Amino acid sequence: MLLVALIAATLAAVLHVQFFVLESLRFTRPAVWRRFGIASQHDADVIRPMAFNQGWYNLFLALGVLVGVVAIVSGRTVVGASLIGFGGACMAGAGAVLLATDRRFAAAASLQAGPPLVALVTLAIAAV
Repeated sequence: MLLVALIAATLAAVLHVQFFVLESLRFTRPAVWRRFGIASQHDADVIRPMAFNQGWYNLFLALGVLVGVVAIVSGRTVVGASLIGFGGACMAGAGAVLLATDRRFAAAASLQAGPPLVALVTLAIAAV
């Protein structure tokens, strides 16, 4: 189960790095802002500072989870599980907020929350 947790945590981190790229580096491209339900380039330009900041949140969560994975692989199980647990819970919580905000984002919320939830559950099972 620990291997499944580490794979799911790594997948969650990689997805959140991709969210960083979309939100902080490519947000003003039409193909990207349309994906977020933004109606126009003007609206994307107005929202860009918020998206830029949000992207960095995603990157920092991803880095925390990846450091947790490395810690577990290095034998620092408590530190690693703590980092994965906190980062994964934040990722899953953000996915739940996204779903609660607008049901049209159900697929995106599942993508955001699914892998960290798998990591959290399998990490908890592995700890028993």
